Amino acid sequence: MHLPHGDANYASHTKSLAAAALSDRVKFVDLPPNDAAVDPTVKDVVKFFMDSYKSHVRDAVAKLVQASPLVSGLLVDMFCTTFIDVADEFGLPSYIFYTSGAGCLNLTLHLQNLRDNHNTPVTDFNNPEANWNIEGFKNSIPGKILPRPVLNPFLCDGFLDFVKRYRDAKGILINTFPDLETTTIEHLSKGETPPVYPVGPILELKREDATGEGRGSEILTWLNEQPPSSVLFLCFGSNGCFNETQVKEIATALENSGFRFLWSLRRPPPRGVVSFPLDYENPAEILPEGFLERTAGVGKIIGWAPQAAILAHPAVGGFVSHCGWNSILESLWFGVPIAAWPIDGEQQLNAFQMVVEWGLGVDVKMEYSKEFGMAEEDVIVVGSEEIEKGIKGLMAEGSEAREKVKKLSDRSRDALAEGGSAEVALNRFIADVIKNLG
Repeated sequence: MHLPHGDANYASHTKSLAAAALSDRVKFVDLPPNDAAVDPTVKDVVKFFMDSYKSHVRDAVAKLVQASPLVSGLLVDMFCTTFIDVADEFGLPSYIFYTSGAGCLNLTLHLQNLRDNHNTPVTDFNNPEANWNIEGFKNSIPGKILPRPVLNPFLCDGFLDFVKRYRDAKGILINTFPDLETTTIEHLSKGETPPVYPVGPILELKREDATGEGRGSEILTWLNEQPPSSVLFLCFGSNGCFNETQVKEIATALENSGFRFLWSLRRPPPRGVVSFPLDYENPAEILPEGFLERTAGVGKIIGWAPQAAILAHPAVGGFVSHCGWNSILESLWFGVPIAAWPIDGEQQLNAFQMVVEWGLGVDVKMEYSKEFGMAEEDVIVVGSEEIEKGIKGLMAEGSEAREKVKKLSDRSRDALAEGGSAEVALNRFIADVIKNLG
């Protein structure tokens, strides 16, 4: 499918995948551009976008079925559940690929069940004072860290409609591994939902060759000059950016903490413009006066960051992160503990799991929210003292979180080893696909 506003990076990435050796086994079908996929007046733009592409997907599946009698089902993304209808038209079973963790899946299934089977209005979910006791979690979940779409009554129904369709699938593949989400996976495996297959951690560790020439090479050269586990890495994902006031608070915290740092600092898009953040041409324009000169010996400001390559470097000892699920899996893979500063989506829940459920990180501001389209004046500012406290807790030698992360790093690699949990889950999934053909 083509994104509504077009994205050259997205298109080039897809083309590079199609041209890779992987294409011997995985084929990409380029669907036609769809002008009808964009309507700024609709309330739920994601659902509208998916529904508008249903006829194109139907045509593509029809060609696949006609070309091969071996088509055995549709595996759809967690937001593409409307295409389950297409599978049903062709008598094919459907499966879900859930790109976040089992915890988010469990929570949203629980809330969907409350709405549809216990007549709980979605407005009840937006209660920051509530504590939710949900089977599959060890601790009660504060209402203020529920996924952002759940807390927005205008989006919640549409979001839970996606979740409701998961129950129509024959199974759900999840990008996680049992040693990370033991309690939740055990709960989801009780038979009250479709079978779950923890096939993770699925990681793309070579998104760009950061060892070659260009920005990645310069960053790694700087890291090579730093002592082991001494550098604090700050990166907030593809949409991660802050206003000038917040940037200055972060800078003050970094300077006062005294730790070495590598900071991926991005410029917010202009108000009203839908785009990803861009790099600053001159970071000094937004940083405190003299900050770059005073920290020149211990810190480095960058824009775009080759995140996996940085986390893999032995000089990196801590990661201030928005707690996107991919970032969590990468940090665990490389054994780097996280200071949690979530921004949007399900990141607040991910942060809660990292810090409270699993003890694998420290908290900066777990309930922080900077939703897409949110006015800057409505975004809270996290003070430098609070940020500094989180940084010092993260970088402390011999911390319990640091030791736990090192052990779980080994477990994540075991999951992908021959005979590991990912292979076991994938084999079980394949066996069930074959069984469902009958």
